[in-house]
Amino acid sequence: MSRQTKVLGFSMPPKIAEEYERLAKSERKTKSELFREMIKLYKQTREEKEFYRLQAKISRQALRLQISTEEDVERLIHEARNNS
Repeated sequence: MSRQTKVLGFSMPPKIAEEYERLAKSERKTKSELFREMIKLYKQTREEKEFYRLQAKISRQALRLQISTEEDVERLIHEARNNS
């Protein structure tokens, strides 16, 4: 039977370790639960940053191509389909 968890070992400055332990205690969570939650929130933050980066990139392209309405998008799709 294989283990369902993996034990990690890493070092951190004592002040951060103390803060981490205090935070876990004040949240009434185990350090493992707190760590899992921190990873989940970190991933969400990264995904949001990537979304906003892509949104900005697409907005710049839309401005360059003078796309400002849904009708513009429909027109470009129609043109692309007719040219293929």
